[in-house]
Amino acid sequence: MAHELSTTQLNADSHLLLDQPLLRIPHELARKNFKTVQKHVERENKDIVATLRSTANASFSGQDPNVTLSSLDNMINRMQGLKRKMESLHNEEKVLQSHSRKRIQHLQDLYEIPSLADVKYDEWSRVRLNRLLVDYLLRSGYAESAKALAKEKGIEELVDLDVFVQCNRIVESLRNGGTTECLAWCAEHRPMMKKLDNRLEFELRLQQCIELRRQGKLVEARQHARKHLTSNADLYPREVNKAAGLLAISSNTPLEAYWKLYSQARWDHLAELFLHTHHELFLLPASPLLHMALSAGLSALKTPSCHSKHASSTANASSTTTSVCPICSTELNELARKVPYAHHTKSYVEHDPVVLPNGRVYGRNRLLEMSAKVGLEPQLVKDPTTAQIYPIGEIRKVYIS
Repeated sequence: MAHELSTTQLNADSHLLLDQPLLRIPHELARKNFKTVQKHVERENKDIVATLRSTANASFSGQDPNVTLSSLDNMINRMQGLKRKMESLHNEEKVLQSHSRKRIQHLQDLYEIPSLADVKYDEWSRVRLNRLLVDYLLRSGYAESAKALAKEKGIEELVDLDVFVQCNRIVESLRNGGTTECLAWCAEHRPMMKKLDNRLEFELRLQQCIELRRQGKLVEARQHARKHLTSNADLYPREVNKAAGLLAISSNTPLEAYWKLYSQARWDHLAELFLHTHHELFLLPASPLLHMALSAGLSALKTPSCHSKHASSTANASSTTTSVCPICSTELNELARKVPYAHHTKSYVEHDPVVLPNGRVYGRNRLLEMSAKVGLEPQLVKDPTTAQIYPIGEIRKVYIS
């Protein structure tokens, strides 16, 4: 009974190791929302107070009342504009709070499940699997499929559709040779990016300089470099020097250093750099959560024999048995190749183990039974995995020490 309880006991904390990103994005978005509100309020407060003070002084000095009224109207219009911005940001905050509330409740549900055998755990696991599938689809660029799945399963508030849709759109624009959307994203997240000491914006400005030089616009390229690149000479001196050299070297140069700068492969580099920055900014793992979950599960089942040359009986037409090991299946065998082996503290073997000349170990009685079933003579045995046939005299008893 105690053994049964230990094998079905639910450790919620270990389950949630994979679900940390679930609360990170709403938290980071809420923090960004707050910073945006703070920036708008401080800027408008500073401008309005200064304008109000100058208007009051001018009014006391005998300024035309119509001018004073016009100035007050302008201030009122600015405050109304600030109010609309605040309302929009407040609505965004309410949505984020709703998402956070749903996600916290989803995680809390796990702590209220007594054991792995409970039917509620199956239901919770299905929701989690759907979340992982949506995350995988979003990272792979299948936004519409991800939206459809999230809507069908009713988990829109448990997944980050808008964040990944925007991310994929910017990645696509970079691979198509556009920097506008990515630069706008950098401007929006500049305060957060400064903490990361990230070079994405500099690389984008450098790419703009490269494109201007490619088009033969030397004056514009020089002005662009002075405005956006020279200020970073202390941080990236080598890159800034190369940008200066671009002004004298055309795109058909054989020089490797400059040929690489003009290469179209730089757009793919920028897309990968943006992805890395985006995920780092929102504390997201670089790999899909589905891959991480699969790797953990595959590692728990993997043994050295899973990747031997005779591992997959489903792919071996001469095999007389059907493997039920997921690692040995043709679908998952290659995926599991790089994950670590399982750590087993106990081994389970037949009571009468014997070893064949090829080094494979089986139970003697079961080996003889299977050989008889396939019609072999009594003095022969057949390896059920490799289909090799050996004289019974060549098998040797194994002693477990």
